[in-house]
Amino acid sequence: METKVSRSDRGILRGTSLSWGLALLLALGAIALDSYRGNWQALGNSLTLPWLLTALASALMGRWGVPQLRQLKLKQSIRQEGPQAHLKKAGTPTMGGILFVPVAVAIALVWAYLSPGITGEALTALWAVSLLTLAYGFIGWLDDWQVIRRRSNDGISPRTKLSLQIGIAFLFCAWAKLNPDFSTQTTIEFPGGWLLPLGTFFWIVAGFVLTAESNATNLTDGLDGLMGGIGAIAFLALGAMVTPTYPSLGLFCACFSGACLGFLAHNRNPAKVFMGDTGSLALGGALASVGILGNVLFGLFLLSGVLFAETLSVILQVSYYKATKNPDGVGKRLFKMTPLHHHFELSGWSELQVVSRFYGVSLILALLALLLNAA
Repeated sequence: METKVSRSDRGILRGTSLSWGLALLLALGAIALDSYRGNWQALGNSLTLPWLLTALASALMGRWGVPQLRQLKLKQSIRQEGPQAHLKKAGTPTMGGILFVPVAVAIALVWAYLSPGITGEALTALWAVSLLTLAYGFIGWLDDWQVIRRRSNDGISPRTKLSLQIGIAFLFCAWAKLNPDFSTQTTIEFPGGWLLPLGTFFWIVAGFVLTAESNATNLTDGLDGLMGGIGAIAFLALGAMVTPTYPSLGLFCACFSGACLGFLAHNRNPAKVFMGDTGSLALGGALASVGILGNVLFGLFLLSGVLFAETLSVILQVSYYKATKNPDGVGKRLFKMTPLHHHFELSGWSELQVVSRFYGVSLILALLALLLNAA
């Protein structure tokens, strides 16, 4: 007798297949990167081992933590003006960043202290990016808490959020500029060894990157599993770029890639929990800080291609709307809705189609970034 599979069951199967497929690709990628550099025997240089450990720890933390978030009624409010299909997600627990960001930071720090080759400057860099990541995560936590407390989609004011982001970015860049290990960074390196000298202006650019990257990850976190999967891809590739010069930063990236993947066990479509601003702002700060201290800003830009497109779509939409306002104050739109993933949703793509295709673009950009970095 033929058994009918419901639409919801098909969605669960497709979401599970997508996340498992990504996990397999990243596992093979981590093994290939370690094998290429011969890093299996070096505890502090391995990407695969901390990646795997953190993925398992993050998934287990979510298994325990998601019911706790649900019991505490930390529920997400859905924007009424967003895609109508998203209204059914109302009540899903949010603030899920607290389930995987601290896990990644803790494992990275413990692993570093157990690795004989990671000392001095490398440990300093690891502590710096860890503290900045937690600080950005705290900004996100404040925003998530206000959303939950007010039972609306309005958290802390955009001005307050941006001021806190800029303030923490300023402190981070000021620390790096005064630190002898990093103060000599004044250029952005491009493929072929071409350098763009910026002098002290480098740190102004770095501060902008921190603020922009954290906002970009925040905007991208709008579909089940989207930012988690893109983060897992970007962190693994970024880790491969910085490991030769800063193994501690490579370790940090491997842990965050694994943590993002472990979180996908609960955040894949249909999501049981959202990472919230607690997770998305922390991910952006982590990516940017590693790119800055590891001096791989061009590689970070390539890895952030999807994030950049999401942010650019919002900027273009707002600018075009204001520029085309008629006497009644109504303007025209370039996209059906922004960020960009909503435009594709309203154009007929299913949520899983958008997520899977954005994963594909992110994987291509990661390969490109690694090839150019090795050139």
